[in-house]
Amino acid sequence: MAESSFAARDAMTKGMVELGGTVGYAQATTALGNASSANRSAVFIMPRVGVVLTDPLGTGLWQGNIELVVQPVFARFTKPFAAEAAGGSFLFKYNFLSFGRWMPFWDAGAGMIWTNLAPRISEQSTQFEFTLETGPGVHYFVTDRLTWTMGVRLHHISNGGLGDRNTGINGVLPYVGISFFTPGLF
Repeated sequence: MAESSFAARDAMTKGMVELGGTVGYAQATTALGNASSANRSAVFIMPRVGVVLTDPLGTGLWQGNIELVVQPVFARFTKPFAAEAAGGSFLFKYNFLSFGRWMPFWDAGAGMIWTNLAPRISEQSTQFEFTLETGPGVHYFVTDRLTWTMGVRLHHISNGGLGDRNTGINGVLPYVGISFFTPGLF
């Protein structure tokens, strides 16, 4: 069976819209920051809507484009006790376009969430929190529009010093999902 000649660069043009969702599991770590415990775990549900902002930039292996992603989030903490978080982030994503059907990317962003973890944990004293997140991932184009997605992020939750306590929660968040890419809806 012959391999298709499709490449991500064929689909990822300026104005392309990404509609998708991912599910992940965050595990806190004490390797970064001053958190007193790594006993913080949560399942994350993260729908996403993105739009490619640029034509391809660069050359060779570095050729890619920039995408703006809006990502609502709902998280269910399972450790140290049941708790919820809800909010969203804005992410900038650099899509690498030189790998055929594989499209590696790196995204980074910030957002806000509400959680009922605080004030029950030592790291946080407010229910309103900020998030910072960054990490690599990859899309695999199953068809010219549908992708399997996987990645991992460093995920930070902090009240930004707005409360009495703010050591923050740093975690590693691996995730999987699907995305559908369609020419500009806007």
